[in-house]
This record gives sequence, C-alpha cells and structure tokens, in this order.
Amino acid sequence: MAKANAFIDLNADIDKVWQLIGGFDSLPDWLPFIPQSTLSEGGRVRTLKSVAGETIIERLLDFNEAGRSYSYTILQGPAPVRDYQSTLRVLPGSEGQGVRVEWFGSFSPEGISDAEATAMFTGIYVDGLAALKQRMEG
Repeated sequence: MAKANAFIDLNADIDKVWQLIGGFDSLPDWLPFIPQSTLSEGGRVRTLKSVAGETIIERLLDFNEAGRSYSYTILQGPAPVRDYQSTLRVLPGSEGQGVRVEWFGSFSPEGISDAEATAMFTGIYVDGLAALKQRMEG
C-alpha cells in the first residue's frame, strides 16, 4: 500500500478554516480543480466534476466535527488506484499560532508504481493546500 501526505501552515482562524473546508460538499469553495460537487445518500456520497470534465465519486467514511476532520474513500474515478482512503484535518498551529491543515491518504496503485501514485496524490494534496492558502490569506 502506498501513501501520500502534505500539510500547510496558515495564518488564519481555525474555525474559519474548518468552516470553509469542513463540509463534505465544500471542495468547489476552495479547490479550483474541482468546480462542482453534488451530494447524495444523505450527504454521505459526493459526485465531483474536475476542470477536465472527469467524474469522481467519493464516500464519507468518518466525520469528526470536534476534531475538525473527515475521511473518505474513492468509489469511482480516473486515478489508477484502488482501496483509496484519505483524511483532511485542521489542527491548531504550533505554539498556538495559526492553523495547520493536513491531507493524507493511502492506496494501492494499479498499473503504475507506488512512487508514481505517491507523487500523483502528493501533487494533488500540495496543490490543493496551496489553493487553500491563497483563498484564506490571498
């Protein structure tokens, strides 16, 4: 099983960051490469459209309001992986200053190497968190 992770430190209020990214349907609010999200199954499944027109369907696995995190899995999508599970969480920054946002996942590559799959998802996480920083601080 391969893994990818990224984090970013923000000069922002933790509650405002969580309010922006904490909804399972909120990716279009801060992630420019996902302009559309539609919830189904009582808010437990989201169908995403990428800027390239690809469809990604994800299921919420765990939502922790108090812990400011949620975990999800990809049910269908263009990524050459299976058994994908990811978590997005918002934590207090170091020494009580700002916020740290972490995005990490694990998956089994199909047709590509562990290193290629790790690089692909690390890039997605890093680019997504950079977009979040721009949105919050920009």
